[in-house]
Parts: sequence; C-alpha cells; structure tokens
Amino acid sequence: MSRLSPSDLSAFLAVARHRSFRKAAVELGVSPSALSHALRVIEERVDLRLFNRTTRSVALTEAGERLYARVSPAFRDIQDALEDLNALRGKPAGTLRINAGRAAVQLALLPVATKFLKAYPDVRLEIVVDDGLVDIVGAGFDAGLRFGETLAGDMIALPIGPRQRSAVVATPEHFERYGIPQTPRDLDAHPCIRQRFLSGALYRWEFERGGTELSIEVDGRLTLTDWDLVLEAALAGNGLAYLFEARVLPLIEAGHLQRVLADWCPYYPGLHLYHPSRRQQPAALKAFIEFVKNDNAERAR
Repeated sequence: MSRLSPSDLSAFLAVARHRSFRKAAVELGVSPSALSHALRVIEERVDLRLFNRTTRSVALTEAGERLYARVSPAFRDIQDALEDLNALRGKPAGTLRINAGRAAVQLALLPVATKFLKAYPDVRLEIVVDDGLVDIVGAGFDAGLRFGETLAGDMIALPIGPRQRSAVVATPEHFERYGIPQTPRDLDAHPCIRQRFLSGALYRWEFERGGTELSIEVDGRLTLTDWDLVLEAALAGNGLAYLFEARVLPLIEAGHLQRVLADWCPYYPGLHLYHPSRRQQPAALKAFIEFVKNDNAERAR
C-alpha cells in the first residue's frame, strides 16, 4: 500500500466530515471535480473503497469509518498544537467554527459574535446554521449552540444571551373572528400555524402555569419548517403562531400582532454554548468562552 500524505488525509477528512464533495471543496479551496479525483487516487493507493457515492449522497464505507475514527483525533491534536502557538503571539488568532440553529443565531449568537470580533481582530468566525442536532466533534466544529435540554451529557455548556420565553401571537383581525383563548385548551377552536422539525416530528406547543404543564399538538392547515416563515405567515393572517418572545415584541408593540396566553408562557432554560471537554482548547475558542462569560456577567448586573 502506498503511503498517504498529510494533504491526502486532509482531503479525506474534509469529505468525511461534510459527507459532500461540494462542501468539502469549498473548505479546501479546490473544485469538486479535483477533490473527487484526489479521493479516487487515495482509494487506489490504499486499495480499498473509502466512500460509497451516488448522485445525491456520499457515505463512508466500513473501511472509511475506521480510517476516519483513527485519523480525525490525530489531526485535531495537531490543530490544537498549532493553536497553542497563538499564546506566544500575545493574542488569540485562528478560525472558530460554531454550529447553531437559525433561531439561536438570531437571538443570542450574532449579537455576542459581533462584539467578540471587534475585540479580537485576528480571529475568524464561521457560523454554520443547521436546525438539526449535529455531532459537533465528528463534523469538525469547535462549539455548538442549542437549548439546554437538548445537550448531550458529555458536553461542557454555559448560558449565552438573555433568558428566553415563548409567545402565542396572531393578527388583531384573527381574534376579532375567533375570540381570545383563555387557556391552552381553547386553541382547539383556532387555526394554528404548525412547525415541523427536520426530523419530521411536529413541534408541540409547551405551556406551564401554577405547576401545571401542558404539551399540545395544535391543529392547522399550514405547516412550515422555518421560524421566519412562521412569523411571516402569522402577519399574513394564517392563524396563531408560537414564537420566541424576543422576535415578536416589536411587532406586538407596533400593533401588527396581538399576544395571548402570556401567563401560560414562563421563562425557561435558554440557549447554551457547548463544546467537548479537551485538555487543550483552541485559543480562539478559549477567548470566546471567556468573552461569553463576561457578557453574561455584564447582563446580570
């Protein structure tokens, strides 16, 4: 078997992380066709198929999975060693990759990231928006952003951004037609805009008051998978929507939307920045963690 070079292994790891030649090619700065040719050469050298390819998908074979499991941690250790050199420069540098859902980026990450980039001009920040649950280690991310209750137990997490709360809203015209619901059970008489996760499951609207917790699968003729479209649909008069309070407060104050069931929508554990436990953290990640902690402290004053 011919020996593989570090550049060969970098190409293999990029495709394995993204499960896409196009996305991996963007990361590496080459064309998808050139990367595909390079992977064929690598497979010829090891005399094993590492990927199963179709016109729509790329998946690791058993041999590819075994190689990825052994090589990926080694390359991460190399990257960490290079990041350690930043300490000698006196200030953090490098690229920080964070995976987060769209709502998390809008509500918490982007405001903090904007201030962070001003404070650390030598750091590059790449935010990948993905509303599904992602293995951030396997996908090559330094950190992720999700709600606290969805985090894996082996992750280190800290709060980021303000507390979160949901709001049930619709246009004033909607309530003129259907009336004002007094309890979550009254939602049965209202058309609701439903949300579906990328997994296929419908989002259940959650309520709590006086120790009573309710999780309701609402009914409605319109179902969407994007939070921004849900808001647009509510403004267009398609029914009740269940959205983050921070997104709709300006529209409520302007009279475009009206809120109901506020006493059934308490604050809940908000968004968390999470990352794997490693002895050697990249300098950019370490700086961002400290920045988030300081931001939290300032908001608590």
